Amino acid sequence: MSIDLTVIWALIIAFGIFAYVVMDGFDLGIGILFPAFQPGEGRNRAMNSIAPFWDGNETWLVLGGGGLFAAFPLAYAIILPATYPLVIAMLLGLVFRGVAFEYRWRDEKHRPAWDMAFSLGSLVAALSQGMILGALLQGIEVQDRAYAGSWFDWLTPYTLLTGLGTVAGYALLGACWLYWRLDGGVQDKARRLARRAALATIVLMGAVSLYNVALRPEYAERWLTAPELYYLLPLPILTGVVAIWLLRSLSKGGEATPFWLSLALFLLGMAGLGVTIWPNVVPPDVTIWDAAAPHSSQVFMLIGVAITMPLIVGYTAWAYWVFRGKVGKEGYH
Repeated sequence: MSIDLTVIWALIIAFGIFAYVVMDGFDLGIGILFPAFQPGEGRNRAMNSIAPFWDGNETWLVLGGGGLFAAFPLAYAIILPATYPLVIAMLLGLVFRGVAFEYRWRDEKHRPAWDMAFSLGSLVAALSQGMILGALLQGIEVQDRAYAGSWFDWLTPYTLLTGLGTVAGYALLGACWLYWRLDGGVQDKARRLARRAALATIVLMGAVSLYNVALRPEYAERWLTAPELYYLLPLPILTGVVAIWLLRSLSKGGEATPFWLSLALFLLGMAGLGVTIWPNVVPPDVTIWDAAAPHSSQVFMLIGVAITMPLIVGYTAWAYWVFRGKVGKEGYH
């Protein structure tokens, strides 16, 4: 039986992107929500809850971007020129929030400014990531295996919608994380924020899904015609069940349950988007096989990934296990 390494690499990169969205999503979400917490104990405890994890979480961004460059170089060469302003904004946002994360503890005199940089950097990074996704989904103009569009093709109502949806989703992850990991008044505040973020995320997910059907005829054909419709129908049904369960769990339920349900909501959303564009990596015309690196390169890289990915998963799991539990008022786990 022959193994299609191109499909395997597509799944590896999808896993890396999902891992990044999950792990860096909640700390970006905390940055987005930062102004909602009172300066002092509330903000300090929120930041301490992610201090052991946040820089390691961004390892998955390197894996996703580097894997795309190595395994699908044509896709990398098309997507980056099509989204350069968004990529630059995302990187600047990540830089600002990273610097602010460190300096707010060392420069108390200017802590309000560092808090603002942390929050704005998180917001810009999240919005940019969502708009990059939207720019990809709406289609990229390609001629002679190169980007043929203009500098601002990425700026449309659809990309703004996907950007806002990503911001709301990250805020949901961040609020649910804080609800799980904190206690007292800060936990109550996080719970209230999680309810609002959950409603916003569900509404925006629904809006993006409806927009997708009208965005491109092949998307509508995939979701609205038989027999594909019957195979894919369980996905939106399951998404609705998880959304209702999430809202109920924020009213009554275990402290960890909303976080895991919010992760499930993201997973289902990403699965739906993957189904929408499959087998294209750059809609509407560049498939994963068109963009794939040579077979020998895929084999060579797969050996490296088989060694490094278990190590990354292992030390990440170990860090989360060591720093499990709630963050007290003193700032310790």
